[in-house]
Amino acid sequence: MTQELETYFNNYFAMFRSEGWKQLISDLNGNVGQINSVELTTDNDNLNFRKGQLAILATILNLETQITSGFEQAQEEQEDSQQELGFDEAV
Repeated sequence: MTQELETYFNNYFAMFRSEGWKQLISDLNGNVGQINSVELTTDNDNLNFRKGQLAILATILNLETQITSGFEQAQEEQEDSQQELGFDEAV
């Protein structure tokens, strides 16, 4: 993994540990039910707007999982690359 990619992941992991991130996720989880309510939809434009809001919320709410998966994949690729080159991790 390059230093740049490692810094990228570390910055996200630091953000995920912050109280501000935890508060944001808590607030957004509380908003999903209200935005997802069909009863409050007034017309097709409003429905499409709500669908957009939900898509953005899903992206943010799933960001930690996506970043963690990307980090794990990068680590696996690095390990595979080292094995192909004959490096032994135990050394």
